[in-house]
Amino acid sequence: MKGCARRAALQRLAAVAAMGWTGAASWAQPAAPKGAAAAGAPRRIISLGGAVTEAVYALGAENMLVATDTTSLYPDAATRTPKVGYLRQLSAEGVLSLRPDAVIGAGEAGPAIVLDQLRAAGVQVETVQATHDWAEVMAKLRMAGRATGKQAEAEALAQQLQQQWQAVQADVARARSKPRALFILAHSGTPQVAGSGTAAHALLTMAGASNTVQAFKGYRALTAEAMAAVAPQLIVTTTQGLEAMGGIDAFWKRPELALTPAYGRRALVAMEANHLLGFGPRLPSAVRQLHEQMQRVV
Repeated sequence: MKGCARRAALQRLAAVAAMGWTGAASWAQPAAPKGAAAAGAPRRIISLGGAVTEAVYALGAENMLVATDTTSLYPDAATRTPKVGYLRQLSAEGVLSLRPDAVIGAGEAGPAIVLDQLRAAGVQVETVQATHDWAEVMAKLRMAGRATGKQAEAEALAQQLQQQWQAVQADVARARSKPRALFILAHSGTPQVAGSGTAAHALLTMAGASNTVQAFKGYRALTAEAMAAVAPQLIVTTTQGLEAMGGIDAFWKRPELALTPAYGRRALVAMEANHLLGFGPRLPSAVRQLHEQMQRVV
């Protein structure tokens, strides 16, 4: 009974929102123009996940965005869109107050119960699960094309990106070396290293490196002894992580890093997190940049 009451309340909220009520959120947008539904595509889109938002902008459909999540930071205009919070911690009421026709997002979007509540309220909801491969990029782009009614544009862009991807992979295959690399994630709390099954592991592999940590899946803190045992030639991290750790000098002061071959040469590559790990339309450029920088430091 409680579930039924909850669903009924959400449906009432959606119905009220459709009539133009904006009190649930001070940043609610004006109602969509009449005739938008007849055009065959949702006109009020919420995108969740930086890569999905990038895809919407790449298709020139940003005028349909009524909100994004807090990880949507590229292009710069995305930072100025209304925000629905962190994509993993959504609120059905907050999303529905914006009266979206569609919510599209990365597979991490949720919680799942919130997405179910949005569907129950009549909102089109679609997500793409993370597979950490090129197919994930294409799936996000085509999802954005369907949601915005720009399927033709999405297919044209997919062909361009496919050519870029093939060119990058050919360059990586010709590389003179395959460095042993370690990815450190340090956005908050204790720094962790990336094992298999992670976006970071996939990026290192795509860029022609060998991830020195593959004995486990996911992210873990690594002891000094283990750091010495895996012996990375270089370290890869994010610019956000470097900032959180106090900058490059503070980064290299961590005692466990002194036990690695990378320490002697200060072999470090840092890239912006969304570019590096987002698996969006910029993946070919991310792989190329990572590959070129790694080849320079080893």
